[in-house]
Amino acid sequence: LTLKEQNCVSNLPCSSLSVQSVFSTLTNTHLSADGNECVKANAKSCGQCIQVGNKCGWCTDADFLKQGEPTSSRCDDVETLEKKGCAKINIENPHGRVKIITNKPVTNRMKDGPKVNPDQITQIAPQKLSVDLRSGEAQSFSLKFKRAEDYPIDLYYLMDLSYSMKDDLENVKNLGTDLMKEMQNITSDFRIGFGSFVEKTVMPYISTTPAKLLNPCTSDLNCTSPFSYKNVLPLTTKGTRFNDLVSKQQISGNLDSPEGGFDAIMQVAVCGDLIGWRNVTRLLIFSTDAGFHFAGDGKLGGIVLPNDGRCHLVNNEYTMSHYYDYPSIAHLVQKLSDNNIQTIFAVTEEFQPVYKELKNLIPKSAVGTLSSDSSNVIKLIIDAYNSLSSEVILENSKLPEDVSIVYTSHCKNGVSETGENGRKCSNISIGDEVTFDVVITAKGCPSKGKSETIKIKMQGFTEEVEVVLNFICECACHNEGIPKSPLCHFGNGTFECGACRCNDGRIGQKCECSTDEVRTEDLDANCRMDNGTEICSNNGDCICGTCECKKRDNPEERYSGKYCQCDNFNCDRSNNKLCGGHGECICRVCHCYANYTGSACDCSLDTSTCLAKNKQICNGRGECKCGVCKCTDPKFQGATCEVCPTCPGVCAEHKDCVECRAFKTGAKAETCMKDCMYFEMVTVNSREELPQPGDEPYITHCKEKDASDCWFYYTYAALNDTKVVHVVTPTECITGPAVIPIVAGVVAGIVLIGLALLLIWKLLMIIHDRREFAKFEKEKLNAKWDTQENPIYKSPINKFQNPSYGRKGVAL
Repeated sequence: LTLKEQNCVSNLPCSSLSVQSVFSTLTNTHLSADGNECVKANAKSCGQCIQVGNKCGWCTDADFLKQGEPTSSRCDDVETLEKKGCAKINIENPHGRVKIITNKPVTNRMKDGPKVNPDQITQIAPQKLSVDLRSGEAQSFSLKFKRAEDYPIDLYYLMDLSYSMKDDLENVKNLGTDLMKEMQNITSDFRIGFGSFVEKTVMPYISTTPAKLLNPCTSDLNCTSPFSYKNVLPLTTKGTRFNDLVSKQQISGNLDSPEGGFDAIMQVAVCGDLIGWRNVTRLLIFSTDAGFHFAGDGKLGGIVLPNDGRCHLVNNEYTMSHYYDYPSIAHLVQKLSDNNIQTIFAVTEEFQPVYKELKNLIPKSAVGTLSSDSSNVIKLIIDAYNSLSSEVILENSKLPEDVSIVYTSHCKNGVSETGENGRKCSNISIGDEVTFDVVITAKGCPSKGKSETIKIKMQGFTEEVEVVLNFICECACHNEGIPKSPLCHFGNGTFECGACRCNDGRIGQKCECSTDEVRTEDLDANCRMDNGTEICSNNGDCICGTCECKKRDNPEERYSGKYCQCDNFNCDRSNNKLCGGHGECICRVCHCYANYTGSACDCSLDTSTCLAKNKQICNGRGECKCGVCKCTDPKFQGATCEVCPTCPGVCAEHKDCVECRAFKTGAKAETCMKDCMYFEMVTVNSREELPQPGDEPYITHCKEKDASDCWFYYTYAALNDTKVVHVVTPTECITGPAVIPIVAGVVAGIVLIGLALLLIWKLLMIIHDRREFAKFEKEKLNAKWDTQENPIYKSPINKFQNPSYGRKGVAL
């Protein structure tokens, strides 16, 4: 219920929810993944052609079609038509445009400035546009929105007067004058109204006993009779009148907890004249401490008729609550949006979750927490209004069939959004200006007509932008058609856009045949190359005695010819490419481009790929065939016959002949005149006189030994058939070293080194021994013997003294 009612309310939000995917699809359908969509469409007229996509054009040249080509071949992308020989002036390819009809500037109104009529305030520009749409071609324009200062406000306070709201009513009685004072800080043009609701006046919502109908409360309380909805005070500028009328209101009562607030909201939305709504900011304050009934709940009271969404106020009281069911959420959203009413739900803490879910379904609505006695209602209203007015959201009316719309927002601080967020800007203050880019795309033409009108507006505002969509469904040449033209076989059709549009009962490119007069056998005979072949070579249809060739799945592949005997795709291939990619396939034969030949145009006549580094073709050792060297000498191979795996190097190959001709020595000294006269020889005196690579880039420097083990230097250069050798005539002979002295010196050196090492070893040993002996002597001198008495030694001699004998001791 929530998702469906949120997204599909009278097609208002729905029309833009899938804009991204639709726009992406429409703007890319003019080309398919494997070819031209224009050809695949098989369009029979210019109008059908241009509806396929914005890349499709129609050739109006009467002589454009080749033999065997159907009328639909006139429809192709413009570039292809030009390549096929259709002059640009003969190609119908209309384009859309955007024309601004009404563009009043946005109002720069100051609060302390002169008072103006609300209808004279402009917040969105331009106000009316005309858009010419061609299928697949996007048209864009920009909308500018600026919040006007001191914009008028109409506020309607809708209050639940069931018994639980008794203490709230007391605080609301002075709301009129207090709220008027607060709103003066926002606008100087403020009006306020009041309405109340309870519940449907049938069981089981209220008690229908006579006593309860008079006083639904307990006997000690005086309550008013139950009612569904009352418009107590239409919108007025007099806050004191609001206080007076609200002070006279009495609480009522009902049986169940949910209230009938949806009935009241519906009547407030649709009874604009009785409520007194102006084309200004419209605020509806919905105050309650309970939940709500919605569509389907009326069945409990035997009410099955759906709410009709019409005004049923008689003497400012809703009289059809017992007849119509509660409205659905979707129905409420539609009516609130149609009438540009912004809703503020002032509810107690207990029911915050419920009304927050409801807020998500109703555009431009807010939820505020109402204290138990409604003492904070003014602050709640001010905060909710600031929150609602700081966000602007674009919405559009229902779009015609196959038309999509995409928005891009450019908000404060350079922030831009696309997709669903492209329809809105947040944190907008009074005087701020924002811009929206709007892109509209059509696919084909609508069935209803060539013109449609859509409306774009800001949610919660009455101003609208009217966009007239004019669909380009026919080419300009359609209006220049010649009925009963002699070009269409004695007037059997209308000649338009370079082709005949046949009258009913006539067929053929020139309308030359009647479907009733010509036998099939007669027609088929004209479509055979001879009696033994298939009709139209089995590649086409015989229409009015003329072959119209079939179309291939790949639009680049075509049959042609009088009997559809030719095609452009059955030629020889090379490297898996038709005609090697170097020619055109015409009637199954490759017609090669310049510098190519062969049945598949795979043989290149360009010899640049055969040039070797020495600028010779194939190094002079082969022929260049189809851009590839064919070596005449089997010893050589490689891309330019430069590689010879079994051959010696250049220097080694010519060494014997150079030696014999320059020095009359070497292996070929006897046969020199016979074998070595294939080059010109130039002698020089030093290596510095030899040609350098900078002088002759195709030169080889060589260094070889002759029969006497002397070095000689020469260069070998070959250019085409000319071979030149430059040789240094003085050879370089190097004298060998004196072997015996070197050997004797090495042996003597080894012996001397050995003796020296032995002496060094002996010297080190002597030094080591002396150090050890000195150390021993030193330790011996430092040794000390202990002379103290042994503590366990006891002397064998005892001494004692006879005390009576002259004190002389006697030794025993």
